[in-house]
Order: sequence, then C-alpha cells, then structure tokens
Amino acid sequence: MIDAVMILGPTASGKTALGVKLAKALSTEVISIDSALVYRSMNIGTAKPTEEEKDGVPHWLIDIREPFESYSAADFVRDCENEIDRLQSQGKLPLIVGGTMLYAKALKDGLNEMPTSDLSIRASIEEEAARLGWPAMHEKLADVDPVTAARLHRTDAQRISRALEVYRQTGRPLSSYQSQPTAGTKYRFLTIGLMPGDRKRLHDRIEKRFLQMIEDGFLDEVKALMAQPGFERECPSMRAVGYRQAIEYLSGEITYAEFIAKGVAATRQLAKRQMTWMRSMPDLLTIDPFSEDAFGISLSAIEKARI
Repeated sequence: MIDAVMILGPTASGKTALGVKLAKALSTEVISIDSALVYRSMNIGTAKPTEEEKDGVPHWLIDIREPFESYSAADFVRDCENEIDRLQSQGKLPLIVGGTMLYAKALKDGLNEMPTSDLSIRASIEEEAARLGWPAMHEKLADVDPVTAARLHRTDAQRISRALEVYRQTGRPLSSYQSQPTAGTKYRFLTIGLMPGDRKRLHDRIEKRFLQMIEDGFLDEVKALMAQPGFERECPSMRAVGYRQAIEYLSGEITYAEFIAKGVAATRQLAKRQMTWMRSMPDLLTIDPFSEDAFGISLSAIEKARI
C-alpha cells in the first residue's frame, strides 16, 4: 500500500493536465514538485497553471517565495512532507506532480546531513566576494573542493558561497557530505514517469508552447522582474529555462531570432535531462503521455497500488 503518488515528466509532456484529471478522479489535491513554480511573479515563463487549468483542484507549493529568495531541495522536502502529512490526515492520497527531478530524488531517497548555516562566515565570504568578485571566489573553492567547483558556474554566487561556508565552518568539502549515504524516505511512493514515445512530438510541443509564452507577454514579465529591487541575473530563479535567454535578449546581448532559437533549444535540453533522470530511477512506472489511455493506465496503476 502506498502513501503518495508522484507524477514526473519532461516539460510540455502534459503533467499538469494529467495531474488535475487524476486529482479529480481520486478526490485529492496536487502538490507541485517544481523549482520554478515556487516563485511569485514568474507565471508565463514557468507555464504556471492558471485557475482555469487547475479546474478547482487545490495546488500547493506554488507562489511561496519571492523571485530573489532562495529555495533549496531541503526546503522542498520539508514543505512537501508537511503537505503529505496534512493530506493523509484528511484521508486523501497525496498527488505530487512536476518535473524537478532533483527534488524528486531528495524526497524519495532522503537528504544528506549538512551543517547548518553560519551567518558570520557567510557575511565574511560575501564581503570578500564584493572585493574580489565571484570568479575569484570560485577559484578559491576549486582549491579546497574541486569536485563541487567543477559543477558550478564561476558566477553562481549562492552555491559558491554555500560551498565555501561549509568548508570554512567544518574543514570538510561540501562534496564529502553529498557523497554520504542518505537515510531514505519515510513514505512509500508509486512513481509514474511520463516518457513520450514520440520525441519529435514533444519537441514540437516545446517550440509551440515557447512561442505562445512570448505571445502571452513573457518578455514583459521578465522586464518587470529585471526592474524589481534585488534583481540579479545569477540568482536561482533567473536561471530557469527561458528566463536566462530573455534576459540576454532584453540586455541587448543577442537578437530576437537568437532568443527564440536559444530558448527553444534550452527547453529541449531540459526535457532531455529530465528523461535521463527518470531512466535512472528504480521502480519507475513508465507511461507514454501521448497515448490515448494515459489517464486510464495511470488511474488503474494508482488504484492497484493502494490495495
């Protein structure tokens, strides 16, 4: 018997619509597992479900952070577990829907025990970065934690700062904590992976949706974000696919045609990474979202798993 269901899939594969349909059939609610949907004012470029698309189904963990606030996998696991427990207490089967595979792994496999933040060390690092720049801080990180430095962009201020903070606080590189085995989850999940059999159809949907976002005012949305106090193009929310390319275009760094091409290509690459993540997940029930009976197959699998 399962405690919750996860519906995972690449961008533009129809997760939202399937999740709503299943939630209505199961008389339950949806918990979003999406690192971009947590941010307010980022609606068009994230394909955040509208009230019409939600069709009366409550959705949780959407619009819970300002665009320039941080939100980690640990934050998600805490918040998601709270929502799972709440729904279970109401006799409902939690339905977790989205495409942030890192969050899915953290929820299913557990998190490493990490040291808590040290505000004085963090302040010292930020002061040093203000003088030297984040590329120089990245070089410092490479000296003490080359594994972590290798996977971070040299201007990724938040993650460089955290990695240096951990090292200076404990004398151990961040990568040594991340390589430790985790405690695992306290829940039993049925995990359904939406894996499109027709890759070209997915690519066409991605391009069509990206063009529709632009028509719906995506660039105006990004302009408004860039005008907000605290805007930094390297903050986590602005690294979301589409937003990076829009900022480059609005900053005069690329042409409109290049913006379109890069935005579509980046979204397709995201979908490819999401599917690669899913293939590595054990006990994943794979369903083609473009099949005629994707809903029926999913609902049947859930009902069987509840017994």
